[in-house]
Amino acid sequence: MRIMILNGPNLNMLGTREPHIYGSTTLDAIKAPCEEFAAFTGTKLSFHQSNHEGELVDLIQSARKDADALIINPAAYSFTSIAMY
Repeated sequence: MRIMILNGPNLNMLGTREPHIYGSTTLDAIKAPCEEFAAFTGTKLSFHQSNHEGELVDLIQSARKDADALIINPAAYSFTSIAMY
């Protein structure tokens, strides 16, 4: 099994940007248990974050051949991106 996880704009700021609203958990702290689970289950994991819509679109398209499952947290692009949907 190959899983690709994509994270959209500003998610690299988790834990530091307005922690009173978004919490103190960083994206690295989210990535770590994903990697642990992947290792436990023998799953190949690719984990990405980008602030650039085009890069995320390229990764989504590459998932057609590089992943069996795709998990996306598009962040602000869930409201503004036509290309990703």
